[in-house]
Amino acid sequence: MYIVGNVYISDDLTDEFFVCDLDKCKGACCVEGDAGAPLLAEELSILEDILPQLKPYLSPQAQAVIAREGAYTKDDWGDFATPTIGGRECVYAFYDEKKILRCAIETAYRDGKISFQKPISCHLYPIRITRLDIEEALNYHRWQICDPACQLGKSLAMPIYKFLREPLIRKYGEAWYLEFDRQVEERKNEKPTS
Repeated sequence: MYIVGNVYISDDLTDEFFVCDLDKCKGACCVEGDAGAPLLAEELSILEDILPQLKPYLSPQAQAVIAREGAYTKDDWGDFATPTIGGRECVYAFYDEKKILRCAIETAYRDGKISFQKPISCHLYPIRITRLDIEEALNYHRWQICDPACQLGKSLAMPIYKFLREPLIRKYGEAWYLEFDRQVEERKNEKPTS
């Protein structure tokens, strides 16, 4: 385990490999599972504010769910999450011409329509954050639908924490990430004792 500030980081983030392979998984993480994407309290008003800009990207079914349930909902555990269509895909997901699920929020962001990239839980996936007292724990969420990402990551020798450098910096800042990377490199360079 690594500790940077008040964040506890599982060794899996440095030892396991991962690179999303959308051509193979088709964005299954946006449709599989038992709830929508986890949301932070500060993301709720953002989603409400950007709904008008997202509407052109959303399916009629998604728009109907949002009209009924709102921009976010509470999941079975009482946490905020994105609503889903029929308990399946996230309302903010849409199928592109290759039948790959894409994020309407991220697409609108890339199109310059909004300044919010996407919920941090989505940006950090497969890292999941567990809130402790004043600390947070970062763990690797293993999921069979991500097997292609694990294979691609391994072939590219891309550890999870390097693949997710941008969202980790977005969440914790560049100084935090550089300290984490420094600790990883320091551990790699430690000579085994005989």
